[in-house]
Amino acid sequence: MSDIQELEHRVTELEIQTALQEDLIGSLNDTIAKMQQALDLQQGQLRLLYQRMQDKGANGEREPYSLRDEIPPHY
Repeated sequence: MSDIQELEHRVTELEIQTALQEDLIGSLNDTIAKMQQALDLQQGQLRLLYQRMQDKGANGEREPYSLRDEIPPHY
């Protein structure tokens, strides 16, 4: 293999690696975006739950907040 052919082969291999890395980075970026959305949703739910606990405590009730309070009466 001549020097030029070897150099062309190396450049081709680098281009392939770069393309694969770009695909992987795009996929990882999409995954991180989905995880961020899930985290934002969970944080909102946690804030709501915390606010409900604070509201129950502010009403002068001595019983701690329980998820059983959220069960509909037909259960």
